[in-house]
Amino acid sequence: MTMKNYSAVSEFILLGLSTDPYIQPLLFVFFLLIYLLTLMGNFLMLLVITADSYLHTPMYFFLRQLSFLDLCHSSVTTPKMLENLLSERKTIFVESCLAQAFFVFATGGTEACLLAAMAYDRYVAISSPLLYSQVMSNQLCVGLVWVSWVLAFVDALINILMAINLDFCEDHTIPHFSCELSSLFLLSCSDTSINFTLLLCSSVLHFFGTLVMIVSSYARIVSTILRVSSITGRSKAFSTCSSHLSTVILFYGSGFISYLLPSSGSALEMFFSLQYSVIIPMLNPLIYSLKNKEVKVAVGRRVRKYFHLLM
Repeated sequence: MTMKNYSAVSEFILLGLSTDPYIQPLLFVFFLLIYLLTLMGNFLMLLVITADSYLHTPMYFFLRQLSFLDLCHSSVTTPKMLENLLSERKTIFVESCLAQAFFVFATGGTEACLLAAMAYDRYVAISSPLLYSQVMSNQLCVGLVWVSWVLAFVDALINILMAINLDFCEDHTIPHFSCELSSLFLLSCSDTSINFTLLLCSSVLHFFGTLVMIVSSYARIVSTILRVSSITGRSKAFSTCSSHLSTVILFYGSGFISYLLPSSGSALEMFFSLQYSVIIPMLNPLIYSLKNKEVKVAVGRRVRKYFHLLM
């Protein structure tokens, strides 16, 4: 794959979160703690789900994939953001910026597809509990995960291949803490109309398309739950969806606002971008562990087994 001539600019400047030299160290410590919590929380979820045989079900198979994705998504942007908070030269090579934009797009698109698969899993569990293990077979679960990864990575690759052919001009300042395709298009002196159109179609496919599937699944879930006569049964059915629904609201809410806002580097845009790419990967393990009795019991079993081995 040959690159075009970037004679006008070989690096971009990421303005980051703040230019105040007194605030930057505080931001570094704050986001370093968040990143460490993200790594610890998601690694713990991966360990517990993998090690505990009681959690070897379709629901936790998808949750394990979500934890892995959150590790990837956070690690794409946070380390470079932390580096720039302590660096005087807040630069990134054009090739590195394109690579970061690719992985941000790919992991975000995969997570959107995975959340749609998880919504379908919850629908089957509530509407057809007796046939759940047959419908949500291991082959189907693995197939849904593979489709999620392949669709997102192919889509991201097509967008990046189009972006590689762009020429970038003298203005090489990105008013952001990470590289995203929409920000790069604004720095190009080439015609980006095709790139914008392709990016719009990709966003409709991965975000609006998957959101429609999620809303459709939850409409059927609500319809099924309302037919349950027992209040206890309704409450139990709703509780099985609460963690996933919280994740969906956080992911799509911050993601939509982040991408709909113009790439101006405003405080509001920065806030939702941080929530989308840094905060949510940290919150997901907490949401699924604090609201899920099975996960808490499994963690307790692992801790007791660990201390039993030490004694």
